[in-house]
Amino acid sequence: MTERLLFWYRARTLREQRLVLAGGVIALLAFAYLLIVPLNDILESERGRHATDVIALGETQVRIDAVKAAQGERVAPLQEPIETVIRDRANDAGFALAAVTPQGTDRVAISIASARPGALTGWVAELEATGILVEQLTTTDNGDRTVAAQMTLRARGQ
Repeated sequence: MTERLLFWYRARTLREQRLVLAGGVIALLAFAYLLIVPLNDILESERGRHATDVIALGETQVRIDAVKAAQGERVAPLQEPIETVIRDRANDAGFALAAVTPQGTDRVAISIASARPGALTGWVAELEATGILVEQLTTTDNGDRTVAAQMTLRARGQ
C-alpha cells in the first residue's frame, strides 16, 4: 500500500506534490489543535479541582487538630455535688439564685431573677470551661437592662 501511495504521489507534478504536502501539514496541524485544546481544558479543570481539594484538606486538618486539642484538655470531675458547686460559683460571681432544683446526681435546674447579660454570659463560659455544661438556657428581658434566666446544667462526663 505504501508503494501504491508513493507511486501515486510521484505521478503528480511538482506543484501538485507541494499542494499535497501543504494539505497534509495543515491536516496534521488541525488534528493536533483539536487534540491539544480539549486536553488543555481538561488540565485546567483538574487544576481547579486540585486547588479546591487542597483547601478542603487544609480545613479538615485544622478541624482534626482542634478535636485532638479538645481531647487533650480533659476536665477533672467535680469533687462536690453539682448543686453545691453551682451555688458556690453563683455566689462568687454575684448572682442571687431564685431556685435550685437537683435533677438526679449530675444535673441541676436553676433560676436567676436578675442578671446583667454580659456577666451572665461570662459566668456560663467559666462554668463550661470547668466542666459544667449548659443543657438548656432561657433568658427573658426584665426591661431594666437585666435578664431573668432559667438554666439546666450538667456535669461533663458524669
